[in-house]
Amino acid sequence: MLYYLGQYLADISGPFRLLTSYIFLAGLGTALGAGFTWWALPRMWQVLPTDKGREFAVDASKSIGKPVSAGVLFIPAFAVISLLVVPFDWMYLQLMGCVIVAMLVGYFDDVAVGGWSEYRLGFIDLVVAISASMIICQMQPYTIWLPLFKDAFVISPWLFVPGSTILIWVSINATNCTDGVDGLSASLSGMGILFLGAILYGIVGHTEISNYLLVPHYANGADWAIMSFVLVGCLAGYLWHNSYPSAVLMGDAGSRPIGLMLGVLVLACGNPFLIFVVAFVVIFNGATGLIKVALLRFFKIGIFGQIRYPLHDHVRHNMGWSNTQVLVRFVILQAIGTPLLMVLLLKIR
Repeated sequence: MLYYLGQYLADISGPFRLLTSYIFLAGLGTALGAGFTWWALPRMWQVLPTDKGREFAVDASKSIGKPVSAGVLFIPAFAVISLLVVPFDWMYLQLMGCVIVAMLVGYFDDVAVGGWSEYRLGFIDLVVAISASMIICQMQPYTIWLPLFKDAFVISPWLFVPGSTILIWVSINATNCTDGVDGLSASLSGMGILFLGAILYGIVGHTEISNYLLVPHYANGADWAIMSFVLVGCLAGYLWHNSYPSAVLMGDAGSRPIGLMLGVLVLACGNPFLIFVVAFVVIFNGATGLIKVALLRFFKIGIFGQIRYPLHDHVRHNMGWSNTQVLVRFVILQAIGTPLLMVLLLKIR
């Protein structure tokens, strides 16, 4: 909206052209997201439900009584600010609907006594993931690029939707599983989304660079980048209050829509394998546990019986890591690993 307002006002006065600058809009959106979240959380968390602890989780008792479901405060802020600073497109409005649904599902799970069943949550996540996949491709052929292949592929929406649905579903649940240590989920997912924003703006949204690296150029890459930076800003404002020892927790109301956006932004880049580049710690920490449980529950196959999942519980319980050590070491792994994996991904193109 600000972009189009700037176009209109620029005809009257030159300085208003700043409102059409993607860098300005990205900076403004990031600042608004961070500032509002930082300001609003301590003033409104008294209306939030409180944490009741989680069965089998390490140190779960330390979180009992803390405000939870902070996502119901900063996720709507992310949606509104995004629609304000990103050039308007019906696709983005539809996508924000999915984000709000994911937030509401997480909130109702947070407040329900004993929480919702895993099957119920998994099914709703599946519906949300299918909807988001259809919105991204608009049920039209979609161009993707893959490692080891120099040429891009144009695939049918009937192939894109099932594959992207799996990616988004895994991203939602892996991000949710990673939310168990103060600052961990927001730091790792925020870092991954920040990298995706840089990729969307600097590579897939830039004609010369995308042509040089032999990756598809997407005309709306910069739009997605602004959205990424707005969410990073909201997560930064939340982390101010969630740093150890935390005063508030995001709950499923935050982790589920964040996981949804992480998967969506990967698909917006056109390469589904980027999820293993920008968020490999999130995937390894959370999704491996999903695989272990699925194999045991549905196929009676037991693997890694001596390893606790999510992995952040294993290193705390079995290796004696403190919460701070888990946070710092996991962040270092992703911060160093992502650039190296990105260089490798582009090199084998």
